[in-house]
This record gives sequence, structure tokens and C-alpha cells, in this order.
Amino acid sequence: MAVPKRKTSPSRRNMRRSHHALGANSFIEDKDTGELRRPHHVDLKTGLYNGKQILTPKED
Repeated sequence: MAVPKRKTSPSRRNMRRSHHALGANSFIEDKDTGELRRPHHVDLKTGLYNGKQILTPKED
């Protein structure tokens, strides 16, 4: 079994973890309603995805 020969320094450990941060969520403005929604996701208010009716519209 492989065992590290030396302790990983905090600097090297933190440099490795520099890619672990989460990015901010992206939102786009819907062409029909003008509301913000996630790209490539079903719009829950209208039930549309890519111009097609997928779900029944959510009632307020």
C-alpha cells in the first residue's frame, strides 16, 4: 500500500483545494414572461421547456 513519505504542507493542500469552490448560479431572463429562470431547466410557472409544454402550469 502506498504511504506518503512526507506531510503535505498547508500551502500545497490549499492550492489543491483552490478548484473546489462553488460558482454562482446563472439565471437568464425568460423570453415570454420576462422572469428569471435557470438555463436548461423547466420553467415551473409556465411548464415550458424549449418551447414545448412539459408540465401543467403551476397555479398561484
